[in-house]
Amino acid sequence: MDMDGLLNTQRLLKTFIELVNINSPSFGETEIAAYLVRAMERYGCGVTVQEYDRGVNLIGRKKGNVRGRPPLMLSAHMDTIEPTAGIKIAIDDEMIRSAGDTVLGADDKSAIAQICEALAVLAENDVPHGDIEVVFTSAEEKGLVGARNLDFGILRSQHAIVLDSSGSVGNIVMGAPTHITYEMRITGRAAHAGIEPEKGISAIRAAAGIISSAPDGRIDPETTANIGIISGGTATNVVPREVLIHGEIRGHDPRALEQVSSRIFETARRIASGLDAGLKITERQEYRSFRLEASDPFVLHVISAFKRCGIKPSLVVTGGGSDASIFNESGIRAVNISNGMQKVHTSGEFILRKDLIDGCRALLECITSLDNINPVIPV
Repeated sequence: MDMDGLLNTQRLLKTFIELVNINSPSFGETEIAAYLVRAMERYGCGVTVQEYDRGVNLIGRKKGNVRGRPPLMLSAHMDTIEPTAGIKIAIDDEMIRSAGDTVLGADDKSAIAQICEALAVLAENDVPHGDIEVVFTSAEEKGLVGARNLDFGILRSQHAIVLDSSGSVGNIVMGAPTHITYEMRITGRAAHAGIEPEKGISAIRAAAGIISSAPDGRIDPETTANIGIISGGTATNVVPREVLIHGEIRGHDPRALEQVSSRIFETARRIASGLDAGLKITERQEYRSFRLEASDPFVLHVISAFKRCGIKPSLVVTGGGSDASIFNESGIRAVNISNGMQKVHTSGEFILRKDLIDGCRALLECITSLDNINPVIPV
């Protein structure tokens, strides 16, 4: 179905600008959540506000007008990476970009705007669609926290379109890695650095040895490791007693991932032991890898929708995570597609007007052309 005549591109742009002007850091989504509750109710959705210990998720439901079509979930996250306070925006005929030291927030507010405009089009026009479930999550940027706290028991959809991939519209994410985070607590012995340093054990020296020796960066085409945060020490005249190291490991191959994590942790234990320092390692799996097949019926549906919109689909595998990882792990076939955001997580973030519009066109095509999908088994 040709959506060009149904889309209100000025409203789409207006919605996007309103969204990016709402400051919504992770765990600070109260204002944007209220905005979206009003928007979804305006477009004929019943809304459930699902609170959890630190945040809130929104679930909107819009009744379909074609019997027998499977329900479809549309999803984006409400939070943005910081800084966004005091955002400045520059707009011209081609793009919307950050004009200051903040991010733009197109990650993921361009997706939210596209979903809102799609709901508006469905509300205003007699176009065919099945039941729609809209899931707006919180704290995605802090490790998919909102998605991990989502009440999946109240959802009916077995298929989802997640709009949270950067790049020009057309990218379809076919796989994402397992993500493991860890903390190393290194314990030495404090001593006066000027009077009796020989009685101390420097936790910073142990940490430096671990950091310089552990595998880091791109380990192989599908595995990466990074130490992102270090903290410790109290004063220059004290041999430091404690240091904390926070790192991560990502990988698509479980065996390779296990090998890299073992090398990192064994290296840390060896170095700490050699310096008589204590070491405690805690690790956590943030989300599990998934891989979709190009022959999957739902993937083929999304590919066909892009093609009907004159957009060339591109199947990609990413090293990043998204709520699609949690949805796939929970039994919902979730395809993450690009929504046009570029240079995300930087002050150079931007989105082309064309991509903002094309992303909404493709989304509407996915919604209105979805018919019976053969049952699929989540991977």
